[in-house]
Amino acid sequence: MSGSQQHEQVSKYLSYILRHEPHSIGVELDSEGWLDIKTLIDASAAHGRVLDDALVRAVVETSPKQRFQISEDSERIRAVQGHSASEVKRTFQELTPPALLYHGTATRFVASILESGLRKGERQYVHLSADLQTAISVGKRHGTPAVFAVQAQAMSAQGHKFFLAENGVWLADQVPARFLSLDLQ
Repeated sequence: MSGSQQHEQVSKYLSYILRHEPHSIGVELDSEGWLDIKTLIDASAAHGRVLDDALVRAVVETSPKQRFQISEDSERIRAVQGHSASEVKRTFQELTPPALLYHGTATRFVASILESGLRKGERQYVHLSADLQTAISVGKRHGTPAVFAVQAQAMSAQGHKFFLAENGVWLADQVPARFLSLDLQ
């Protein structure tokens, strides 16, 4: 397996553990999503997944999506956003969004979104992109892409809150349908 394939597999594994199922290896994240790197490595090994400190750090540093963060003291790791683990309640600074943000999804979800808007589902927030190309890429992961433009400043003016994760992903609790327009790709 090439180094890039190994990094991709480890990145998916870290996403699974640090975003969704820490209990699958017997660990618990703190309320901000942090986990001691040594604990991650030891618990992963006990469950058949061999990691080492250098590999974990290399995945964090080289990830084009910047999904993970190492703490300032270099002892802990967390997923930047996208958590469904119940113990994680990340806090983000509220910011004024740009006029437009985008949400990429699959065409099979369009009717539901047009009816109900964007909802966070199992995650803590709805994820939005600042640029159209990123939203198209996200949509392609789910099938034939569809992109919604979000009238973010109009939402903000009506009291909806927006937050910006460390990796540039914009976050909102929900996006009502009236603030969406569809751009099928």
